[in-house]
Amino acid sequence: MPSVRRSRTVDSGPDSNRAGRRAGSRKVRRPGGGAPPRTSSGRAARPGLPERHPVTTTAPNPVLRGGLATPAEAAAHFRASLRFHADVSDVATALAAGDGGGAGFVLLDSRSPDSWEQGHIPGAVHLPTALIPERAGELLDPSVPVVTYCWGPGCNGATRAALALAGLGYRVKEMLGGFEYWVREGFGYETGQGPARRAADPLTAPVAGVCGC
Repeated sequence: MPSVRRSRTVDSGPDSNRAGRRAGSRKVRRPGGGAPPRTSSGRAARPGLPERHPVTTTAPNPVLRGGLATPAEAAAHFRASLRFHADVSDVATALAAGDGGGAGFVLLDSRSPDSWEQGHIPGAVHLPTALIPERAGELLDPSVPVVTYCWGPGCNGATRAALALAGLGYRVKEMLGGFEYWVREGFGYETGQGPARRAADPLTAPVAGVCGC
């Protein structure tokens, strides 16, 4: 049986072009031609959908988040802080100037006997915190201020010792940094084997030895 060849008429008119585009193409030509509209962000606009705007948020400043004290409040706070604390450099300067008993205060090591033996500041009085109620009257003159110290910033022994002494009527300050920072700032100390000293840690004190702060 001979094959039958079927023919198809292709309409090349404008209507057929539109139909072809509808059937085989997703591209839609805007009336009048030209590029499709763009949103403010540069993307092609989608007809019928509202334009989306990016939402920007400003993170709070971590330094200023809690607010600021007034100058009067700040002055009162820092003035009080200086009444309660002394630092290693100031204590060393005062002890050196008052060599022979004229420093104007007594330096008190509030740590255990083993800690004292491991290393302590020359001229300090050793009185562990637990023994303060029992022996403070024996070792300390109530008319002389006391400066307490313990191991370092991670130890609150000096704070507890200062509290105990204040409760007994002594005027007292705490030395910030404790024995650790005394050693790290390059000041001499004593051990069970004799005097010792380490080079100043440049992260805690100037190598020249003059703090200036």
